[in-house]
Formats: sequence, C-alpha cells, structure tokens
Amino acid sequence: LDPNKSLKSQRKPSNSSGTEVDTGPPLKDDPDYTKYFKMVKMGLPMDAVKHAMKRDDKDPTIMDLDPNKSLKSQRKPSNSSGTEVDTGPPLKDDPDYTKYFKMVKMGL
Repeated sequence: LDPNKSLKSQRKPSNSSGTEVDTGPPLKDDPDYTKYFKMVKMGLPMDAVKHAMKRDDKDPTIMDLDPNKSLKSQRKPSNSSGTEVDTGPPLKDDPDYTKYFKMVKMGL
C-alpha cells in the first residue's frame, strides 16, 4: 500500500466471501450496450462495432471491458486529469496507522 494515498482509495469493495462487489447489470445486459454486444455475437468485426458506438456517441473502449461485469465495477472514479480520485487522509497520517509508520521510522 502507498503511504501517501488514503486506505479507502487503495481498497476494493468486497463482500463477505472476499470477492469484488459487482453492482448493476452485466455490461452485455446493460440496455445502453446490448445492441453492440449483439452485433459482436452476430459476427461483425470489433472495429465495425466500435465505429457504430462512435456514431451513436458512446465510448468504444467499453467493448474492451469484461461483458460479464457491470460498467460501474470496471470504471474507477477519476478527476479531470484522468487520475483516480483520492479521498481521506494519506495512510501515513491516518490515526489508525500512524503508530505503525512511527515504528517503521524508528527501525522496528
């Protein structure tokens, strides 16, 4: 873990079994994208499907994602510069972990 980023931004949400939580419909069943996955299923080349998405003002990189997971679970929130949004104090300043960073600093 990076001590300069918050713990929350470095952890993935998980359920009790330890697997990632997937909310929303699978991408292939999402009403906005079923048309394009059907095109692929019918045998159209991926470039033609991506062109159709551009024509319809959709993001063609979505076709590179896993169709069995929801779009929300595969996209991380980002700011205008394209980097991940980091909320909360840095891990080294988090009250729950400062004592451990102090121990590392002292050489323990």
